[in-house]
Amino acid sequence: MLERVLAYLDEKHVCPHCRTELTLCHAPPVHVGDGLGWGSEFLFICLNDECPLFVNGWAFIENQYGHTGSYRHMELPNSPENYSMMVATKYAFTGCAVDIEDLRRQNIRYQAEKAAAAQLCGCVAAKDLNPVVHLLTDNAADITLRRKAADLLAELNDIACIEPLRNHNFTDPGLEQAVNLAISRILASHFLRECPYCAELIKARAQLCKHCGKELNGAE
Repeated sequence: MLERVLAYLDEKHVCPHCRTELTLCHAPPVHVGDGLGWGSEFLFICLNDECPLFVNGWAFIENQYGHTGSYRHMELPNSPENYSMMVATKYAFTGCAVDIEDLRRQNIRYQAEKAAAAQLCGCVAAKDLNPVVHLLTDNAADITLRRKAADLLAELNDIACIEPLRNHNFTDPGLEQAVNLAISRILASHFLRECPYCAELIKARAQLCKHCGKELNGAE
């Protein structure tokens, strides 16, 4: 859906009544006219309160139907269809505008996830830790991909993964447990452990931390 919506951003729709560029909005769940739906999750709507259609619509609806309301011009994406859509208040659809910058940020994140996912299969042979760490530290990434990345940690056996993963807040307890287990295996294979006081890496048999000077005395 994200890629489809981003494609809509390249479309330029202009209100024929005021020549204002239409705003991409989330469609209401039910078609106000017949209840059958709009056929699109998004609509291009004129949100200009100075638009003649909107300004003159209040008096027209009052005189014709005896209740409060007006019209906003609306067009469907990728379609010549357009309507004068009745609205009950001047605030109608003003809170439904699509956050374009947020969509762009989502797309950047999604494209980075796709790139990392494409590199997973060959990352062990290439000794490339980057796609694994990227997926594991992206809480919005597909959980199946993230679990696959966690499974590759021990095979990569690279202590460079420890700091970014220890500093990440995982939202999935199962994934966090898998990452912690992999880190333990990596440390053991390098005869290292983490200082319980300063978190720096030290030799597994060290009695004194070379970084903070604390006596370990068997501390885990």
